[in-house]
Amino acid sequence: MKISVLMPVKNAANTVARAIRSIQSQSFTNWELIIVDDHSTDSTLQIVHQFTADDHRIRPTSSVGQGITDALNFGVSHCKGRYLARMDADDVSLPDRLASQFSFLNENWDVGLVATRVNFKGDSALNAGYANYVDWTNHLINWPDLRANRFVESPFAHPSVMFRRSLIKTSTNCYRSGDFPEDYELWLRWMDAGIKMTKLPEYLVDWYDTPNRLSRTDRRYAPAAFFHIKAQYLATWLKRTLSKYRPIWIWGAGRITRTRVELLVKEGISFTGYIDVDPSKIGRITNDLPVISYKDIPVSTQPYIISYIGNRGARDDIRNYLLQLGLKEEVDFIIAA
Repeated sequence: MKISVLMPVKNAANTVARAIRSIQSQSFTNWELIIVDDHSTDSTLQIVHQFTADDHRIRPTSSVGQGITDALNFGVSHCKGRYLARMDADDVSLPDRLASQFSFLNENWDVGLVATRVNFKGDSALNAGYANYVDWTNHLINWPDLRANRFVESPFAHPSVMFRRSLIKTSTNCYRSGDFPEDYELWLRWMDAGIKMTKLPEYLVDWYDTPNRLSRTDRRYAPAAFFHIKAQYLATWLKRTLSKYRPIWIWGAGRITRTRVELLVKEGISFTGYIDVDPSKIGRITNDLPVISYKDIPVSTQPYIISYIGNRGARDDIRNYLLQLGLKEEVDFIIAA
Protein backbone atom coordinates (compact mmCIF):
# COMPACT_ATOMS: atom_id res chain seq x y z
CA MET A 1 0.00 0.00 0.00
CA LYS A 2 1.52 3.30 -1.13
CA ILE A 3 -0.73 5.94 0.50
CA SER A 4 -3.06 5.89 3.48
CA VAL A 5 -5.56 8.74 3.48
CA LEU A 6 -6.72 9.47 7.02
CA MET A 7 -10.08 11.18 7.41
CA PRO A 8 -11.79 11.63 10.79
CA VAL A 9 -15.51 12.32 10.57
CA LYS A 10 -18.13 13.61 12.98
CA ASN A 11 -21.66 14.54 11.96
CA ALA A 12 -20.53 15.21 8.39
CA ALA A 13 -23.57 13.85 6.56
CA ASN A 14 -23.82 16.94 4.36
CA THR A 15 -20.27 16.80 3.02
CA VAL A 16 -18.67 13.38 3.56
CA ALA A 17 -19.83 11.91 0.23
CA ARG A 18 -18.22 14.79 -1.66
CA ALA A 19 -14.97 14.29 0.25
CA ILE A 20 -14.92 10.53 -0.44
CA ARG A 21 -15.62 11.03 -4.14
CA SER A 22 -12.71 13.45 -4.36
CA ILE A 23 -10.39 10.66 -3.16
CA GLN A 24 -11.97 8.14 -5.52
CA SER A 25 -11.34 10.59 -8.37
CA GLN A 26 -7.59 10.76 -7.75
CA SER A 27 -5.30 10.04 -10.70
CA PHE A 28 -3.17 8.02 -8.25
CA THR A 29 -5.14 4.88 -7.38
CA ASN A 30 -2.97 2.87 -4.97
CA TRP A 31 -4.47 4.22 -1.76
CA GLU A 32 -6.59 3.23 1.20
CA LEU A 33 -9.02 5.63 2.82
CA ILE A 34 -9.18 5.19 6.60
CA ILE A 35 -12.35 6.87 7.80
CA VAL A 36 -12.59 7.19 11.59
CA ASP A 37 -16.01 8.04 12.94
CA ASP A 38 -15.87 10.12 16.10
CA HIS A 39 -19.26 9.14 17.55
CA SER A 40 -21.46 10.76 14.91
CA THR A 41 -25.14 11.11 15.74
CA ASP A 42 -26.35 11.79 12.20
CA SER A 43 -26.27 9.59 9.09
CA THR A 44 -22.52 9.99 8.45
CA LEU A 45 -21.69 6.31 8.98
CA GLN A 46 -24.56 5.09 6.83
CA ILE A 47 -23.37 7.30 3.98
CA VAL A 48 -19.80 6.04 4.38
CA HIS A 49 -20.89 2.41 4.27
CA GLN A 50 -22.70 3.03 1.00
CA PHE A 51 -19.27 3.50 -0.59
CA THR A 52 -17.57 0.46 0.92
CA ALA A 53 -19.61 -2.14 -0.97
CA ASP A 54 -18.16 -1.02 -4.31
CA ASP A 55 -14.71 0.14 -3.21
CA HIS A 56 -12.63 -2.10 -0.95
CA ARG A 57 -10.04 0.67 -0.55
CA ILE A 58 -12.41 2.52 1.78
CA ARG A 59 -12.03 1.25 5.34
CA PRO A 60 -14.38 2.78 7.91
CA THR A 61 -13.84 2.33 11.63
CA SER A 62 -15.04 3.95 14.84
CA SER A 63 -12.84 5.73 17.36
CA VAL A 64 -12.55 4.10 20.77
CA GLY A 65 -11.72 7.47 22.34
CA GLN A 66 -13.29 10.90 22.37
CA GLY A 67 -12.43 13.88 20.21
CA ILE A 68 -10.37 14.62 17.13
CA THR A 69 -6.97 13.72 18.60
CA ASP A 70 -8.08 10.27 19.70
CA ALA A 71 -9.73 9.72 16.33
CA LEU A 72 -6.58 10.73 14.46
CA ASN A 73 -4.27 8.51 16.52
CA PHE A 74 -6.71 5.61 16.28
CA GLY A 75 -6.72 6.09 12.52
CA VAL A 76 -2.93 6.30 12.37
CA SER A 77 -2.72 2.89 14.06
CA HIS A 78 -4.80 1.43 11.18
CA CYS A 79 -2.82 3.03 8.35
CA LYS A 80 -0.65 0.68 6.28
CA GLY A 81 0.66 3.04 3.59
CA ARG A 82 4.21 4.24 3.16
CA TYR A 83 2.86 7.79 3.18
CA LEU A 84 0.01 9.20 5.22
CA ALA A 85 -2.20 11.93 3.73
CA ARG A 86 -4.66 13.89 5.81
CA MET A 87 -8.16 14.68 4.61
CA ASP A 88 -11.19 16.29 6.24
CA ALA A 89 -14.79 15.36 5.66
CA ASP A 90 -15.82 18.84 4.54
CA ASP A 91 -13.00 19.44 2.05
CA VAL A 92 -12.12 18.30 -1.47
CA SER A 93 -8.86 16.92 -2.84
CA LEU A 94 -8.33 17.82 -6.49
CA PRO A 95 -7.55 14.90 -8.85
CA ASP A 96 -3.75 15.19 -8.97
CA ARG A 97 -3.20 15.87 -5.27
CA LEU A 98 -2.07 12.40 -4.15
CA ALA A 99 0.00 11.77 -7.29
CA SER A 100 1.86 15.07 -6.94
CA GLN A 101 2.67 14.61 -3.27
CA PHE A 102 3.61 10.95 -3.75
CA SER A 103 6.02 11.83 -6.55
CA PHE A 104 7.58 14.63 -4.54
CA LEU A 105 8.24 12.50 -1.46
CA ASN A 106 9.60 9.69 -3.63
CA GLU A 107 12.06 12.08 -5.25
CA ASN A 108 13.04 14.09 -2.14
CA TRP A 109 14.09 11.72 0.62
CA ASP A 110 15.32 14.57 2.81
CA VAL A 111 11.76 15.92 3.15
CA GLY A 112 9.47 14.43 5.78
CA LEU A 113 6.25 16.32 5.02
CA VAL A 114 4.84 18.01 1.96
CA ALA A 115 1.66 20.09 1.85
CA THR A 116 -0.07 21.93 -0.98
CA ARG A 117 -1.55 25.33 -1.53
CA VAL A 118 -5.30 25.43 -0.93
CA ASN A 119 -8.27 27.19 -2.47
CA PHE A 120 -10.26 29.14 0.13
CA LYS A 121 -13.88 28.08 -0.11
CA GLY A 122 -15.73 30.50 2.09
CA ASP A 123 -17.07 34.02 2.29
CA SER A 124 -13.93 36.18 2.13
CA ALA A 125 -15.95 39.30 2.93
CA LEU A 126 -17.71 37.82 5.94
CA ASN A 127 -14.65 35.93 7.19
CA ALA A 128 -11.84 38.19 6.03
CA GLY A 129 -9.51 37.06 8.83
CA TYR A 130 -9.68 33.43 7.78
CA ALA A 131 -9.32 34.33 4.11
CA ASN A 132 -6.22 36.41 4.92
CA TYR A 133 -4.78 33.50 6.88
CA VAL A 134 -5.23 31.18 3.89
CA ASP A 135 -3.56 33.75 1.65
CA TRP A 136 -0.64 33.95 4.10
CA THR A 137 -0.17 30.16 4.17
CA ASN A 138 -0.28 30.03 0.37
CA HIS A 139 2.67 32.43 0.22
CA LEU A 140 4.85 30.12 2.31
CA ILE A 141 6.29 27.44 0.04
CA ASN A 142 9.88 26.50 0.76
CA TRP A 143 11.45 25.07 3.91
CA PRO A 144 13.38 28.22 5.01
CA ASP A 145 10.24 30.39 4.81
CA LEU A 146 8.04 27.80 6.51
CA ARG A 147 10.55 27.33 9.32
CA ALA A 148 11.15 31.06 9.79
CA ASN A 149 7.41 31.76 10.07
CA ARG A 150 6.48 28.83 12.29
CA PHE A 151 5.90 31.05 15.34
CA VAL A 152 3.51 33.34 13.47
CA GLU A 153 0.77 30.82 12.75
CA SER A 154 0.32 27.24 11.56
CA PRO A 155 1.88 27.30 8.07
CA PHE A 156 -0.13 24.38 6.68
CA ALA A 157 -3.76 23.56 6.05
CA HIS A 158 -4.03 20.27 7.92
CA PRO A 159 -6.05 18.42 5.22
CA SER A 160 -3.42 19.31 2.62
CA VAL A 161 -0.45 17.52 4.19
CA MET A 162 1.18 14.20 3.36
CA PHE A 163 4.03 12.81 5.46
CA ARG A 164 6.14 9.71 5.78
CA ARG A 165 4.64 7.10 8.09
CA SER A 166 8.21 6.31 9.19
CA LEU A 167 8.15 9.57 11.15
CA ILE A 168 5.70 7.91 13.51
CA LYS A 169 7.23 5.25 15.72
CA THR A 170 3.91 4.55 17.45
CA SER A 171 0.47 6.08 17.13
CA THR A 172 0.90 7.71 20.53
CA ASN A 173 3.86 9.84 19.40
CA CYS A 174 1.87 11.32 16.54
CA TYR A 175 -0.87 13.73 17.62
CA ARG A 176 -0.82 14.86 21.25
CA SER A 177 -3.82 15.69 23.40
CA GLY A 178 -3.95 18.95 25.31
CA ASP A 179 -5.26 22.50 25.35
CA PHE A 180 -3.71 23.28 21.98
CA PRO A 181 -4.36 22.68 18.26
CA GLU A 182 -3.15 19.12 17.65
CA ASP A 183 -1.92 19.77 14.10
CA TYR A 184 0.06 22.93 14.86
CA GLU A 185 1.69 21.26 17.87
CA LEU A 186 2.79 18.40 15.62
CA TRP A 187 4.34 20.75 13.04
CA LEU A 188 6.18 22.66 15.77
CA ARG A 189 7.40 19.43 17.37
CA TRP A 190 8.63 17.99 14.08
CA MET A 191 10.26 21.26 13.04
CA ASP A 192 11.95 21.41 16.43
CA ALA A 193 13.32 17.94 15.71
CA GLY A 194 14.71 19.15 12.39
CA ILE A 195 12.24 17.36 10.13
CA LYS A 196 12.24 19.18 6.81
CA MET A 197 8.88 20.28 5.41
CA THR A 198 7.81 22.00 2.23
CA LYS A 199 4.78 22.84 0.12
CA LEU A 200 3.91 22.27 -3.52
CA PRO A 201 3.12 25.45 -5.46
CA GLU A 202 -0.02 23.90 -6.96
CA TYR A 203 -3.49 24.48 -5.47
CA LEU A 204 -4.61 20.89 -4.88
CA VAL A 205 -7.17 21.10 -2.05
CA ASP A 206 -10.43 23.02 -1.74
CA TRP A 207 -10.52 24.12 1.90
CA TYR A 208 -14.06 24.86 3.02
CA ASP A 209 -14.68 27.36 5.79
CA THR A 210 -17.81 25.97 7.41
CA PRO A 211 -19.59 27.15 10.59
CA ASN A 212 -18.95 23.81 12.33
CA ARG A 213 -15.22 23.67 11.59
CA LEU A 214 -13.38 22.80 14.80
CA SER A 215 -11.24 25.90 14.53
CA ARG A 216 -14.44 27.86 15.13
CA THR A 217 -16.04 25.71 17.82
CA ASP A 218 -13.30 24.11 19.94
CA ARG A 219 -11.42 26.07 22.63
CA ARG A 220 -8.20 24.26 21.67
CA TYR A 221 -8.18 26.42 18.54
CA ALA A 222 -8.82 29.70 20.34
CA PRO A 223 -6.09 32.38 20.01
CA ALA A 224 -4.90 31.83 23.59
CA ALA A 225 -4.23 28.16 22.86
CA PHE A 226 -2.03 29.09 19.89
CA PHE A 227 -0.11 31.66 21.94
CA HIS A 228 0.66 29.16 24.68
CA ILE A 229 1.92 26.40 22.41
CA LYS A 230 4.00 28.87 20.37
CA ALA A 231 5.58 30.22 23.55
CA GLN A 232 6.57 26.73 24.70
CA TYR A 233 8.32 25.81 21.47
CA LEU A 234 9.80 29.29 20.93
CA ALA A 235 11.28 29.20 24.44
CA THR A 236 12.70 25.72 23.89
CA TRP A 237 14.29 26.85 20.63
CA LEU A 238 15.74 30.04 22.15
CA LYS A 239 17.31 28.13 25.04
CA ARG A 240 18.90 25.65 22.68
CA THR A 241 20.02 28.20 20.09
CA LEU A 242 21.14 31.34 21.93
CA SER A 243 23.90 31.99 24.41
CA LYS A 244 22.41 32.79 27.81
CA TYR A 245 24.39 36.06 27.71
CA ARG A 246 22.94 37.32 24.45
CA PRO A 247 20.53 40.25 24.96
CA ILE A 248 16.98 39.55 23.75
CA TRP A 249 14.79 42.45 22.68
CA ILE A 250 11.08 42.42 21.91
CA TRP A 251 9.76 44.47 18.99
CA GLY A 252 6.44 45.87 20.17
CA ALA A 253 5.61 47.38 23.56
CA GLY A 254 1.81 47.24 23.45
CA ARG A 255 -0.44 45.38 25.86
CA ILE A 256 -0.96 42.38 23.58
CA THR A 257 2.77 41.99 23.04
CA ARG A 258 3.44 42.20 26.79
CA THR A 259 0.97 39.36 27.30
CA ARG A 260 2.95 37.21 24.86
CA VAL A 261 6.17 38.12 26.64
CA GLU A 262 4.74 37.01 29.97
CA LEU A 263 4.27 33.52 28.50
CA LEU A 264 7.95 33.41 27.53
CA VAL A 265 9.01 34.67 30.95
CA LYS A 266 7.11 31.76 32.50
CA GLU A 267 9.16 29.48 30.25
CA GLY A 268 12.38 30.93 31.67
CA ILE A 269 13.29 33.52 29.01
CA SER A 270 14.71 36.89 30.15
CA PHE A 271 14.65 40.11 28.14
CA THR A 272 16.69 43.30 27.84
CA GLY A 273 13.96 45.65 26.63
CA TYR A 274 11.34 46.62 24.08
CA ILE A 275 11.60 48.20 20.62
CA ASP A 276 8.78 50.35 19.25
CA VAL A 277 7.89 52.90 16.59
CA ASP A 278 5.38 54.84 18.71
CA PRO A 279 6.99 58.07 20.00
CA SER A 280 4.64 58.05 23.04
CA LYS A 281 6.13 54.73 24.24
CA ILE A 282 9.80 55.38 23.51
CA GLY A 283 11.79 56.29 26.62
CA ARG A 284 9.33 54.70 29.01
CA ILE A 285 9.95 51.81 31.38
CA THR A 286 7.54 48.92 30.74
CA ASN A 287 7.53 45.91 33.05
CA ASP A 288 10.86 47.19 34.44
CA LEU A 289 12.37 47.19 30.94
CA PRO A 290 13.28 50.18 28.73
CA VAL A 291 11.47 50.98 25.49
CA ILE A 292 13.78 52.22 22.73
CA SER A 293 13.19 53.46 19.20
CA TYR A 294 13.63 51.08 16.29
CA LYS A 295 16.20 53.59 15.05
CA ASP A 296 18.35 52.95 18.13
CA ILE A 297 18.69 49.16 18.00
CA PRO A 298 22.14 48.45 19.49
CA VAL A 299 23.43 46.28 16.66
CA SER A 300 26.98 46.30 18.05
CA THR A 301 25.81 44.31 21.12
CA GLN A 302 24.58 41.42 18.90
CA PRO A 303 20.97 41.63 20.04
CA TYR A 304 18.45 38.92 19.32
CA ILE A 305 15.09 40.40 18.34
CA ILE A 306 11.69 38.77 18.61
CA SER A 307 8.99 40.63 16.70
CA TYR A 308 5.51 40.20 18.13
CA ILE A 309 3.69 42.50 15.72
CA GLY A 310 0.52 40.84 14.43
CA ASN A 311 -0.20 42.84 11.28
CA ARG A 312 1.13 41.00 8.23
CA GLY A 313 2.23 44.14 6.40
CA ALA A 314 4.00 45.45 9.50
CA ARG A 315 5.72 42.08 9.97
CA ASP A 316 7.09 42.29 6.44
CA ASP A 317 8.30 45.86 7.04
CA ILE A 318 10.06 44.83 10.25
CA ARG A 319 11.71 41.85 8.56
CA ASN A 320 12.97 44.02 5.71
CA TYR A 321 14.24 46.68 8.11
CA LEU A 322 16.19 44.17 10.19
CA LEU A 323 17.65 42.59 7.08
CA GLN A 324 18.79 46.03 5.94
CA LEU A 325 20.61 46.40 9.27
CA GLY A 326 22.59 43.31 8.34
CA LEU A 327 20.75 40.98 10.71
CA LYS A 328 19.89 37.45 9.60
CA GLU A 329 16.49 35.86 10.08
CA GLU A 330 16.47 33.13 12.73
CA VAL A 331 20.17 33.78 13.45
CA ASP A 332 19.60 37.35 14.77
CA PHE A 333 15.83 37.74 14.81
CA ILE A 334 12.61 35.78 14.54
CA ILE A 335 9.15 36.90 13.47
CA ALA A 336 6.36 35.73 15.77
CA ALA A 337 2.78 36.74 16.50
